Amino acid sequence: MMTLLAAAASGDGILGPFGFSWPLFFAQVINFILVILVLKKFAFGPIQQMLEQRRARIVEGEEKLKRIEQQLADSEEQTAAAIAKANDEAKRLIEEARESAASLSEAKAQEAIDQAQQILTKAEAAARAERQQIAAELKKEFGHLVAATTAQVTGKVLNDEDKARINQEALAKVES
Repeated sequence: MMTLLAAAASGDGILGPFGFSWPLFFAQVINFILVILVLKKFAFGPIQQMLEQRRARIVEGEEKLKRIEQQLADSEEQTAAAIAKANDEAKRLIEEARESAASLSEAKAQEAIDQAQQILTKAEAAARAERQQIAAELKKEFGHLVAATTAQVTGKVLNDEDKARINQEALAKVES
């Protein structure tokens, strides 16, 4: 047994012909461990952190897009409700005008119908204007969100021409 240890220490044992040296082997193992630790701390860690930040920004952008879509859907529902209410009011006014036409002259009945039509027209115009304003705000916000997300994902500072082109492409896809 002693001869095996002595032969191993002198390098004359089984590993000796292969040029194996225990001190050199341990030094290489320590160097390998040091390289792994340095890479983990200074290379892999920051890269993983940067990727996680990008992933979080993308998720945040998607959440903002969902909120904007929900706001648009809510505003469309409110607009539809306002139009329905205006239609009901107009129908009620028209019905009242018809009922009062029997007791009033034809001119008064026509005046009430005209007023009801004007109210309906104004309500529809107001609803259209509100819908267009909300759509314009949504397109603007969506364009900014797409441009900001593109800039963050690509890591490139976008000029006004790039932003305009990205906004146009995104709006074209959303509108189709």
